[in-house]
Amino acid sequence: MTFAAQRAALADVVAIPVTPFAEDGTLDRAAHAKLLHRLLDGGVRTLTPNGNTGEFYALSPEERRTVTELTVAEAGERATILAGVGHDVPTAVAGARHARDLGAAMVMVHQPVHPYVSAQGWVDYHRAIAEAVPELGVVPYVRNPRIPGARLAELADACPNVIGVKYAVPDAVHFASFARDAGLARFVWVAGLAEPYAPSYFSAGATGFTSGLVNVAPDISLSLLEALRSGDYPAAMRGWERIRRFEELRGADGSADNVSVVKEALAGLGLCRRDVRPPSSTLPEDRRAEVAAIVAGWSR
Repeated sequence: MTFAAQRAALADVVAIPVTPFAEDGTLDRAAHAKLLHRLLDGGVRTLTPNGNTGEFYALSPEERRTVTELTVAEAGERATILAGVGHDVPTAVAGARHARDLGAAMVMVHQPVHPYVSAQGWVDYHRAIAEAVPELGVVPYVRNPRIPGARLAELADACPNVIGVKYAVPDAVHFASFARDAGLARFVWVAGLAEPYAPSYFSAGATGFTSGLVNVAPDISLSLLEALRSGDYPAAMRGWERIRRFEELRGADGSADNVSVVKEALAGLGLCRRDVRPPSSTLPEDRRAEVAAIVAGWSR
């Protein structure tokens, strides 16, 4: 896939599939395939296996490889794969090369979780990964407000395969400045905080957004994208209002239940178990009922 085609795939709803678990705690391969098939049939064309909604940090290295393999196999030619990689540099490089060998087009590099991150170290980390897979598009996942846009430009000067950014700092003004300091037209800007931030980030230059909600209601996410693409912000905000409470539940208490809310909704639809791995936890009964009521309202 050319970098131009990769850029086009990022300017879309970038779905972050959940990782379903069986009763014994292992990966539920059958449910995983069913959920991916549902996304593809719903019109989703860009998938990120091993994203945060997929509980990346709770998976073992073998499980992360399996999730990538299952996603590539299920998607075939129907979707572009943006595989999540991270941890230490050798682990991230191994994950990127594994994704490349399977046929993935791009990798999304998770924000480094080291407690001490310098701006130069951030560049060096991403450069090591990008240089290891020059044929793949590379998308840094920026969650650190202390990384300046000029550092991203420096990274792309060294690694032209750095073609997009998943930007997840919850500050639309900061995003607008960062994107312009890095080069607004140079990268594809993906609103990495999903539907709640998509309208404000699109107004500042984003052309795609990530989504965990899309696992539950692909039509809502895709409709929001179409409204934003056409510049119909009143329609976009009507869609925003439909999902507001669902996303508030996901974002509460520092996003403690981010994945749990999505899996609860899917469990209510009979699509997978609600199980999540520590340090996440399943929802209490009152929250389960609220999630069920929200999802039921979407069908009316």
